[in-house]
Amino acid sequence: MTPLVYFVRHGQTDWNAALRFQGQRDVDVNETGRSQARRNGRRLAELLDDPHRFDFVASPLRRTRETMEIVRAELGLPREGYRLEPRLVEVHFGDWQGRTVDEVETAFPGVGAEREADKWSFLPPGPGAESYDLLAARIAPWLSALQRDTVCVTHGGVIRSIFVLTGAAGRAEAAAMDVPQDRILRWRDGRLDWL
Repeated sequence: MTPLVYFVRHGQTDWNAALRFQGQRDVDVNETGRSQARRNGRRLAELLDDPHRFDFVASPLRRTRETMEIVRAELGLPREGYRLEPRLVEVHFGDWQGRTVDEVETAFPGVGAEREADKWSFLPPGPGAESYDLLAARIAPWLSALQRDTVCVTHGGVIRSIFVLTGAAGRAEAAAMDVPQDRILRWRDGRLDWL
């Protein structure tokens, strides 16, 4: 039987608000993001009968760590006391990281349409770049090895990959989906539900 997992996307950053590709660049959450993290922590406090029985794991980037620490504080837990999992970092956008959508189109004319044609498999230019397909392959071993009920704070691309890996969405649907920063995704009994 699969464990119960609550996935939380990190709170908003200024780069999110500016539609700037973050990828694996280390960007802090903003005040809106901190509010979203507090709200998600309060919601989890309503859902978890005993937070101490859960494993807590986060991507090692600052925006996910701060979100996790706010969530834990809302649960009445020490801010520390969670694990970092490098496989949960966001998809790497290569040379696009740090650029807005408009800046990418200016620097790489026509690439937006190319990406939209097959967003899941599209590989941005630049060293270290990943497609969503590569991201999902990176996450799959972590997901299949889960054995404890878990609270996971991660990124939008990772959550899109979770939808594909669990069979809850196809690749095109997952690549296009909105991943809210003010809601929690529950994986229970093979089902994904936004709370």
